[in-house]
Formats: sequence, C-alpha cells, structure tokens
Amino acid sequence: MYRIARDLLFQLDAERAHALTLEIFRHLPDLATAPFRCATVEAPVTLMGLCFRNRVGLAAGLDKNGECLRAWERLGFGFVEIGTVTPRPQPGNPRPRLFRLPQHQALINRLGFNNKGVDYVVRAVADSGYRGVLGINIGKNFDTPIERAEEDYAHALRKVYAAASYVTVNISSPNTRNLRDLQEESRLRALLMRLSAEGRALAQRHGKQTPILVKIAPDVSDAALEGIATAARECGVDGLIATNTTVLRPGLDGEPLASEPGGLSGAPLRILADDVLRRLRQRVGRDYPLIGVGGILSAADARAKRDAGADLVQIYSGFIYRGPALIAECARALA
Repeated sequence: MYRIARDLLFQLDAERAHALTLEIFRHLPDLATAPFRCATVEAPVTLMGLCFRNRVGLAAGLDKNGECLRAWERLGFGFVEIGTVTPRPQPGNPRPRLFRLPQHQALINRLGFNNKGVDYVVRAVADSGYRGVLGINIGKNFDTPIERAEEDYAHALRKVYAAASYVTVNISSPNTRNLRDLQEESRLRALLMRLSAEGRALAQRHGKQTPILVKIAPDVSDAALEGIATAARECGVDGLIATNTTVLRPGLDGEPLASEPGGLSGAPLRILADDVLRRLRQRVGRDYPLIGVGGILSAADARAKRDAGADLVQIYSGFIYRGPALIAECARALA
C-alpha cells in the first residue's frame, strides 16, 4: 500500500509532495494513517530521565512546524523531533530546494530553516494533545549575524522549554550561511555556556528539567570532533545527535543531481554518519546520551547505528523511501 502511495507522490515535485502529505496528515491524521499502520512496538527505554516508547524517532526537518504529531504517534514512532524552528517565521531558500535521488535512496535539500516561527510551533504543540516524547529543534534566523546567534538560540529555548521533552540546538545545517562556524570550539563553548545557564533558570521557573542536546555535522575533523565532545560535556549539555546532512557526495559519481548545493541525506550518508558516531562515542564515554541519525533504511542499518554507539536512532529519508514499515522493523531490531 505504501509503495503505491509513494509512487503517486513521486510523480510530483519533491517539495510539493512533502507539503501535500503533511497537509493530509495534519487535517486527517486518523484516516490518512490507517492504511499504513503497523503494530506499534512497545519497547520502552529510559534516557535523560525520559521514557521513550521505543528507540526509533522521527528526525527533525520532516515536520518543521509540529502540525502532524497525531499522525506520527499513530504510525508508531517512539519519539518525535520537530523543527528546526527559528525565533521569527522565515520562508527559507528559493525553490527548487528539495531533490530526490531514488536510485541512491537519497535526498538533497537546501531548505534553509523554512518555518512558521517559534510562537506558532508552541501553539501547535499545545493544540495537538500529543503526550509522547517530543524534541523541539531550534536554530537562528538567516539574517541574524553569527556574532548574535546566542540571542536567537536563547530566545527560542525560552519559548519552547515548557512544551518540549528535550531541546536540540541545531548548529550543523549546511543551508544557513555560516551556521556551522558555531561548531568551532570557542564559539561553541560560549553558546553552550549561555544555553546551559538559561536552562538552569528555566528549570527553576517551570519546575521541570528539559534536557538540551546539540546536533552536529558529519563533515568534521577529528580535532573538531574532540572539541565538540569536550565542550558538550564540560558545558553541561545532556546529549549529542550525530549527524546532520553532509555537503560531501559519497557514492554519487555520475549522478546529475550531485552538483545541486545542499545537504545530502539517505543511504549514501550512512557510513559517514556511523563513523562520526563511533568516534564520538569513543570520546564521550559509555554513559553519555547519543542519538544516531543518517542513512537508516533497514533493521540492519539501525543495528549498525546502535553498534556504533547510539542509544536511540532517528529516521527521515528512510521513512520517505520505505514508509511506516521501517519504524516497526527498526524498533523490533533494537528492542
């Protein structure tokens, strides 16, 4: 059934198909998901003080505005991450900006944090009635100078703190100019110290502890990875997500779309993302929470992420190509 739906959607432009699917899931979540539901895998796991339904989550980027939470819950995700959301609404980069590479089970995107803004997202979450583990991924507006990025992240953190189960600080998208400069250790330390202080104040105000995680890029040197791992632990960050999309083009020789600027996700990213995850685990130790994302299209891919050091995994491109069956398949493999 999903293959039929996918083939029809693949007749449309990638972003139009994405928007159409989200609109249907938003307005008709029960009806729209009924043909594709699999038996939900209940394999609870506790991490960062949160109880996850199973180890398989929806990665940020698919539901940027948190409009389809009922649908994701019905499809069996163990947790959901929405966003990236910025303080102010923004349209993102010019179209076309999303490309399918079916032969490679991959996507290239240069969306550029298109979203309706943090206030809209917080209202959408409140109206959804969703009760599962919810991550909210935050970023800076495209026109905020990198020197003032801390203000955007702090503002977004204050807005989403009460609504989120955890908050992800996105400093690794390749589609916002200079954003990855925030992964440089001195800048990263300054940002994380600011957000950790904000988090402590917010915990007192709201009477709840909301973990803060950082999502990193796969295109990092050993030295940069060492700096990220050290800064995260020393600044009190609760966990790391590895990885975002890559600006490299592994395995895409001869692919006409390989020259399109943007971040590559899907199957070609898996080996690179797994390697970063493995190196990260070596640096942060056995007890530090890590979420693995990038290139999961089968149960074997999910197990490889776990073997590389992931406590939890997230899917996005694999969900586009494989559909809801992938959720239960991976959750059973990791139970």
